[in-house]
Amino acid sequence: MERPARLSVGVVSAGRVGSVLGAALARAGHTVVAASGISDVSVRRAETLLPGVPLLPPDEVARRADLVLLALPDDALAAMTNGLAKTGALRAGQIVVHTSGAYDVDILAPVTELGALPLALHPVMTFSGREEDLERIATCSVGITAAEGDEAAWNVGEALTVEMGAEPVRIPAAMRPLYHAAIAHGANHLITLVSDSVELLGAGGVRNAERLLAPLLSAALDNVLRHGDRALTGPVARGDAGTVAKHLEVLAEQDPEVADTYATLARRTVSRATGAGLLADDAAAELTDLLDNGRETP
Repeated sequence: MERPARLSVGVVSAGRVGSVLGAALARAGHTVVAASGISDVSVRRAETLLPGVPLLPPDEVARRADLVLLALPDDALAAMTNGLAKTGALRAGQIVVHTSGAYDVDILAPVTELGALPLALHPVMTFSGREEDLERIATCSVGITAAEGDEAAWNVGEALTVEMGAEPVRIPAAMRPLYHAAIAHGANHLITLVSDSVELLGAGGVRNAERLLAPLLSAALDNVLRHGDRALTGPVARGDAGTVAKHLEVLAEQDPEVADTYATLARRTVSRATGAGLLADDAAAELTDLLDNGRETP
């Protein structure tokens, strides 16, 4: 794959994602010429990951750069793009990249109208904004979206991704919302589930609950990624309605919101276990009745 020419990079803004990607591009041989950051946290992060890079207003950052990296919250992206375009901070020939997973390149329409090249590069990982993220980049994928039919733009996105050490994955614009929903469902809700489990164990007097859970959760994640639904274990997959009933009872006493979550996910597990041939239809019906009506069938 052809490497892009060495580029001057402007980072708007030096948050967790922008500072790390800016550092990854610098490590690949590009030059970060400016970044924007206002909060004390952003300033300290830039000092660590982008040493010597001046912190300037976003329009000044964009004017100095061949590649403008818009590492902004989803809701701020459209306003910033429009503002930079209207103030003349963007120009033809620039590469303008946003890091949002939810949006394709249509949100960069003002950039396209100016003759700049729009790209969406979304790293599929969580960011701490610390130096270890640079190593994690080398193990992650990046969801790339470019304008339909613009093969040169797709190639630029792939080349930049490979230079940062990541694996490029093409995400067509029409698939972008589903793509983002899927990864958010898996990653964000996993954190919610694990946090609930840790709190329940702690409420029961278990110390170092994280240490207790780590081997189990690591094995479960590895197994499902290798074997899919065949990795399902536990009382739902076995059809143990009595155990599930006890779980619902104790969870309702301890935390009704967690009990509701358990029941919702258990229904989904019944469906997946049945589809995988792990759960017989009669056992599935008994569990469904229990989950829907709060009782075991006779």
